Amino acid sequence: MSPTAARITAVDTYDIRFPTSRELDGSDAMNPDPDYSAAYVVLRTDDADLPEGHGFTFTIGRGNDVQVAAIDALRGHVIGRSVDELCADPGSLGRDLIGDSQLRWLGPEKGVMHMAIGAVLNAVWDLAAKRARKPLWRLLADADPEWLVGQVDFRYITDALTPQEALDLLRRGKEGAEQRRATLLERGFPAYTTSPGWLGYDDEKLTRLAAEAVTAGFRQIKLKVGADLDDDLRRCRVARSVVGPGIRIAIDANQRWNVDEAIAWTNALGEFQPYWIEEPTSPDDVLGHAAVRKAVTPVKVATGEHVQNRIVFKQLLQAGAIDVLQIDAARVGGVNENLAILLLAAKFGVPVCPHAGGVGLCELVQHLSMFDFVALSGTTDDRVIEYVDHLHDHFVDPVVIRDGHYTAPSSPGFSATMRPESIAEFTYPGGTFWAADLAQQSRTDRKGAAA
Repeated sequence: MSPTAARITAVDTYDIRFPTSRELDGSDAMNPDPDYSAAYVVLRTDDADLPEGHGFTFTIGRGNDVQVAAIDALRGHVIGRSVDELCADPGSLGRDLIGDSQLRWLGPEKGVMHMAIGAVLNAVWDLAAKRARKPLWRLLADADPEWLVGQVDFRYITDALTPQEALDLLRRGKEGAEQRRATLLERGFPAYTTSPGWLGYDDEKLTRLAAEAVTAGFRQIKLKVGADLDDDLRRCRVARSVVGPGIRIAIDANQRWNVDEAIAWTNALGEFQPYWIEEPTSPDDVLGHAAVRKAVTPVKVATGEHVQNRIVFKQLLQAGAIDVLQIDAARVGGVNENLAILLLAAKFGVPVCPHAGGVGLCELVQHLSMFDFVALSGTTDDRVIEYVDHLHDHFVDPVVIRDGHYTAPSSPGFSATMRPESIAEFTYPGGTFWAADLAQQSRTDRKGAAA
């Protein structure tokens, strides 16, 4: 079958969950027992010679079935589409998905439905990059600025960024791009690690992992805070004593505080020179973030992993509410909306340090930061990508960290493809791991009832 005739014939979804809560991996003040999960989607075509498109959005366990159902609801918009047309203009599908009036009522452009749209669009970009035989970062960096601008939805943001301004930014980003690409391939992109700092870890584990992070070349670590101030003071003291004065320590409250609490708590931890306070309050509270930023300087304010769309990011930037913008590859409407957010950050001169604390998020977001460096902002100054050392072995093209840097992916696609054996094992509830686990739990419950 010729590529021009190929169409999408199936949108397959999977509820994939990993039992990370059992080791307290990912634990924080708001989410003490997360099971890292992926609402996973595969786009299949009627041409056996074509690759599949893989995408997902991230959850932390219960409710993943709801997210999968939301992706399923989009199936009718995707099946039957021309592969050529999808890959030539992913934004056209994004406009149709967001424009479905009945589904839009569930948002609009926020929450479960918007994340489902992001998963599908990310799968389209994965398919497009595989067809082009390029990693996604390279596909974006090589693209014509005019085409990239055409992928961005400028509704509601032209008071902060016009299409012409975006085009000018992308054209300037082409200057020196070849040299920056060579630098990226040689050095990689700077990373920081959250692996030592999960809230459920004891001091011994924190000490060991913080020391290992410095040895591995990381120049920044992050600690979760916000449950108990005395505990946070002790843990920050331990971490600073291990890493020394030359390593940045970021702290992350995961939205735990009211504004006044955020100010008081952050200032109380000031003796340990935190580099930034992340998600100090509700991600929807633009003015609250601005108030915190004003009151805790020189500590920077960072947020973004739960910011629901480009419009809220626009407001955070317009209000001068953040020092660090944290995109998430699976929270907003896919690559297209993240392009808008990267452009907004470039316009306002705010560094982007992506969130990647979740299954597969490191694999995805590295592409967006690398594109930003090569062909948009042109710098890695004060820019780092989060890294967590969990679950990478379940991906066909896992991230590679060398000397505290992400190595640029070379395989075609968005690095989203999960290993078939991992899907078979961890699909909930029928995968081999969960079927055995639930059966054991049932036997234990029956014994307890009999006793």
